[in-house]
Amino acid sequence: MSAKKILVADDQDPNRKIIKDLLTAKGYQVIEAKNGAEAIKKAGENPDLILLDIVMPDIDGFAVAQKLKKGTKFIMLTAHEDGEVIKKAFAAGALDYISKPFQPADLLQKIAKYLG
Repeated sequence: MSAKKILVADDQDPNRKIIKDLLTAKGYQVIEAKNGAEAIKKAGENPDLILLDIVMPDIDGFAVAQKLKKGTKFIMLTAHEDGEVIKKAFAAGALDYISKPFQPADLLQKIAKYLG
C-alpha cells in the first residue's frame, strides 16, 4: 500500500518543517506549499488530505478552499480561536480545524481520523 499524500500549505517555514518532519516520521508522503497560489497548483497532485493555513499573504486559506475541486479533503490550520473564523472554515468545506500552536498527538489523531 502506498503512503498517503498530504499537502501542507503554510507560509511559515518553521511550521511547515515541524509538520513535514512529524508526518514523514509517521510514513506519510508530504508535499509543501509556501503560499496560497502554490497550494492551488500543488492540489493538482491529488493529495489525500490538505492541511491549509487560513492566513497566508497572497491568497488566504478560504480563497484557496474555493478553488479546490469538489471532494478534496482539507483541515484548516488557524491561530484564531474565534468562533466566527471556525464557522467560516466549516462553511468553506473544511473537515476540521487545528489551532496553532498544536500538540503533535492532536494533529496526528485528526489526520488519522480522516485518512483512516
